[in-house]
Amino acid sequence: MGRPESSRGTAAALHGPRGARYAARMSEPGSASAMQDPAYREGVVDLLGALAYGELTAFERLAEDAKMAPDTHDKAALAAMASAEFGHFEALRARLRELDADVDEAMAPFVAAVDSFHDMTTPSDWLEGLVKAFVGDALANDFYREVAAYVDVDTRELILATLADSGHSAFVVDRVRGAIAADPRIGGRLALWGRRLVGEALSQAQAVVADRDSLSALLAGTVDRPGMDLATIGRMFVRLTEAHADRMATLGLAS
Repeated sequence: MGRPESSRGTAAALHGPRGARYAARMSEPGSASAMQDPAYREGVVDLLGALAYGELTAFERLAEDAKMAPDTHDKAALAAMASAEFGHFEALRARLRELDADVDEAMAPFVAAVDSFHDMTTPSDWLEGLVKAFVGDALANDFYREVAAYVDVDTRELILATLADSGHSAFVVDRVRGAIAADPRIGGRLALWGRRLVGEALSQAQAVVADRDSLSALLAGTVDRPGMDLATIGRMFVRLTEAHADRMATLGLAS
């Protein structure tokens, strides 16, 4: 869905000294040669496969959550969010096909982890569904934005475009804040829900990377291609946590 972009994390990743040098090098005419490296290509296919399945399930979930909408106006708004998710999936699917990757095979390794996350965070009502879309999914997307700093420019641009805010965030903020204003007790329940979401989302992101050697190798980098060391990973998780707190505050919830 369209979600607020974590400009703090993305800017730090893309505009740091190493990231800037890498971005400049990868935007040179010979950058397409990156895909000639089988290990690099496998890592990119894994990354796009994980993101594609995430977008596909987001479409499915939002369409299902629309059934809980209190009126037709809100039902249509959530349907539009679901439609945007499917458009993102189609863009990722097209890129995987350009790489001669089997789309279903690319997504398959991530089905269990993503489905497990959604099974453990099934919203009980309309408001919990909105908070999950705004907070939980956005945290996972911040992780993908961070990773995008370490891939070739074409892949990076596709990922950032896929995760860009498509304008639906204001709708979620309005509905959640309006519900809290009408009944302040709702705020406490939704704050607890948001904390649960962040814990599950961080666990999912760590599990996805740990379970896929090619994705881990992509993040680790090589002698010629910078990657994430332990200090970088630590700073990344600080940024993810800070962005989560900002979103909770935007909704009027304590993090």
